[in-house]
Amino acid sequence: MTLELVTGNHAAGYALSVAGEANRGARGAACGIYPITPQTEIVEFVAKYPFSKGRVIAVESEHSAMGVSIGASMAGARAFTASSSNGLAYMTENIMVAGFYRLPIVLAAVNRTLGPPWNIWADQGDTLYLRDFPWIQLYCETNQEVLDSTLLAFRLAEDRRILLPVMVVMDAFILSHTQMETELPEQELVDRYLPPLSLPHELNLNRPTTVGGLTWPRETMSQRIEVDEAMERVPAVYEEHRASFKQIFGRDPGAAVSTFETEDAESVLVTSGTIASTALEVVRGRRAAGEKIGMVKMKMFRPFPGDRLLDACPHVRKFGVLDRDYAAGLGGVWWHDLRATLQGPRDGAMVQNYLTGVCGGDVTPAMINEVIDDLLARRSAGKPVWKGIDK
Repeated sequence: MTLELVTGNHAAGYALSVAGEANRGARGAACGIYPITPQTEIVEFVAKYPFSKGRVIAVESEHSAMGVSIGASMAGARAFTASSSNGLAYMTENIMVAGFYRLPIVLAAVNRTLGPPWNIWADQGDTLYLRDFPWIQLYCETNQEVLDSTLLAFRLAEDRRILLPVMVVMDAFILSHTQMETELPEQELVDRYLPPLSLPHELNLNRPTTVGGLTWPRETMSQRIEVDEAMERVPAVYEEHRASFKQIFGRDPGAAVSTFETEDAESVLVTSGTIASTALEVVRGRRAAGEKIGMVKMKMFRPFPGDRLLDACPHVRKFGVLDRDYAAGLGGVWWHDLRATLQGPRDGAMVQNYLTGVCGGDVTPAMINEVIDDLLARRSAGKPVWKGIDK
């Protein structure tokens, strides 16, 4: 492996490319591409990659980019694409289709604020609004995690116990355009980790099938139940492929839920993405000062690993959820899922929402300290608290 200084976009493009090349002994790779800031560099990298057996198809829209990936995946190719923000919104119909067709497509999504008004900075709302579709969602903190999660995503998506597409997510500019030291694995290691794709329901001239036909309610509900059962298996299967990743690459791609000092913590910050880096340093300092506070980093959003979060926080009575997103009139999306998780198992816990870095605002150590001060002083939860805005 070589250690290089690369951007998050470069890391994602490299991982998509070597994963596609690893399928050269089967039906190859395919990618539909369409540019949108800030993910354009990903598809530019993939478009220049010298695949032994693969096609990169430039199309006229994000909707068609996912359409190409759907068709390629149905034919048994290892398929992937990338997008952001309103591009994801335009792609939405085919994102849904890919999930319900149970196609193991990997999508690199660079979080950018949905417009209007037009804004190119980081906000997780563009991927979180896709939360009800049958897609696995993984949120990354570093460029290395982007690369590693993308490789793991193919292994997870293509596992016959799962067969669901995966979205690998990173913050716009904070990761996508920022260089970090990143280990880039050689093709031989990727080949060892990613076996050739054998899709059980790929289109086959010798076994004619109908795709996308009309079904009755009973059959459609049966399909939804199968999706639900696959989603329930995801956390355990993820851990299997995480262990295999560590064995082959000598690195940990990260747990679905990572914790810091939560064993005896009475209050905990719940974070995701790059906010976790800032929050960790602040929490470490407050810990050193004697405060019983911890931190949880959520890598997996779908399926929501609520049981793992609760197991990691046995004594926590106060949760402060930092959301880089906003659901109109309802507060943060991560906050809602955590509140639902706590109902029953932890009814007495206080869960306070903090809207931080929404629409691309900076999340500074001072802001995290303000959040902790507010959380520790509270006797009960209130409305979501907006941070980083002067009124």
